[in-house]
Amino acid sequence: MIIEHLPNSSDALIYSSMPTQVEHGIASWYGGRWIGRLTANGETYRAGDLTAAHKKLPFNTRVRVVDLKTNNSVIVRINNRGPHVKGRIIDLSVAAAKKLGTYDRGLAKVRIEILREIPLITASNLSAINPPKTLAAKPAISPPSKRQRPEHLKRN
Repeated sequence: MIIEHLPNSSDALIYSSMPTQVEHGIASWYGGRWIGRLTANGETYRAGDLTAAHKKLPFNTRVRVVDLKTNNSVIVRINNRGPHVKGRIIDLSVAAAKKLGTYDRGLAKVRIEILREIPLITASNLSAINPPKTLAAKPAISPPSKRQRPEHLKRN
């Protein structure tokens, strides 16, 4: 199990320790003139976010990037397309490259692991598993003791 603590939040995401797919190759990082521009999914690129560009993975896919030299790792979210340089498999944001420890080197041999999120059970989705018990409904008609006898059954 892999736990990712979300920045500026007490929330966390949990992933299966078995990646759905693994790739090996060269990682780079991008920033500079790209900061403040729109990414391929329409977000504004912010160098401080833990995001990355990949050629084919769906947007919002979470990927763990492992530096094969140091074994450091970082979890990033795919929000852009790239890298646009032959031989590279992922472009990291500035913050992701710094956290991984590859910022100063510029390039690094990496393994990327495509993660599968394990949904958390919360109060809001717990009711789907255990619907709340309802109280017995009140009878629609009055008890027999309070009803009037039909005319044809009345005694004279």
